Amino acid sequence: MKQTASLGFIKEEVVGRALALLPKDDWLVIGWMLATKILLFMFGVTTRHILEDKPLPRAHPWLEIWNSWDALHYQSLAQVGYTATDEFRLVFYPLFPWCVRLIASLTGDYLVSAFIISGIASVAAAVLLRRLVRVDYSAKTALRAAWFLSIFPTAYFLHIGYTESLFLALALGSFLAARTEHWWAAGVLGAFCWMTRPTGLVLAPALLVEAAQQYWTIRRWNWRWLWIALVPAGFFVFLLINLHVTGDAFSFLRLRKSAFAISTSWPWVGIHNALDFRRDPIQGEMVGAQEFYFVALGLICAVVSWINLRLSYATWITGIWLLFTSATFILSAPRHSVTLFPIFIIFALLAANRFWNAVITVWSLLFLALFASLFVRGYWAF
Repeated sequence: MKQTASLGFIKEEVVGRALALLPKDDWLVIGWMLATKILLFMFGVTTRHILEDKPLPRAHPWLEIWNSWDALHYQSLAQVGYTATDEFRLVFYPLFPWCVRLIASLTGDYLVSAFIISGIASVAAAVLLRRLVRVDYSAKTALRAAWFLSIFPTAYFLHIGYTESLFLALALGSFLAARTEHWWAAGVLGAFCWMTRPTGLVLAPALLVEAAQQYWTIRRWNWRWLWIALVPAGFFVFLLINLHVTGDAFSFLRLRKSAFAISTSWPWVGIHNALDFRRDPIQGEMVGAQEFYFVALGLICAVVSWINLRLSYATWITGIWLLFTSATFILSAPRHSVTLFPIFIIFALLAANRFWNAVITVWSLLFLALFASLFVRGYWAF
């Protein structure tokens, strides 16, 4: 009896110390993200069973149904690296596949490793978003922002073998480090961020704007702002890879144009092409209408950010919006939107009103279910 009581006490002590490692609100956010992940995978399997009416893949069925499109390229990069025989993959940035390769050296499974990286990064992104929002707003607003991130219509990309969760976690970590004046960490995380996705380049001007705003407040030079110069190091790594494989540091630009038939253009050109209704119904909705809706959402939130949010956050959302819309053909705007974290701050502020809280939650959950069900069935869903 005494032994049982002793073991119970030890167990409570261990659990108590573990919970004390993070604030209560962080654990709540972690719970949301993990619960969303489990429910999403359950939903994916159920959807595939009912709508496809065929057996699931034998190996890792819960994961394999999400393993399509760009995820296959990242796993190939993790396994064989960049090669001259497959130049197309030079358009993909290296940090995510390198992380997958590292974990796969322990697990022996590249698919599982990709999900492990995304799983850890998605939880980190939710916690970092809550903490970043808490710097300026109430605890309730910070929690709501993390909630809307977890249920955003394309939030399933945070849980599968894509770069979104790693990219977002690094970007949020860099912003939080800058806001708390740990500029060395902002620079290091920023470099890794740009090594993950091309839109990481926006972090450099965003951090410069943050430094300028801090200077305007304190009216004193801080030499630690020079750490921002480290951010482009991530891009230089990517250029060196291109140079090593093809002899041309900027070969990815040529490859991107030939592979996707996309070239740089004014935003209104891509927006106009997205409104081409001469497609069949599915393409008209997914390649046209939904792309346009999320471009409009990003634009509205960018404008609101310049009025109501911190200037560095406005720079971030505006810069990324311009990058993915300044093309002859807009591709994956809904997926890009999940990295535009000011959207979730704006949603959280709106949701202080119960009506808007319900509207945003219902919209998010309905379209998360729709897009995820299409994705696991192999349809194009951003």
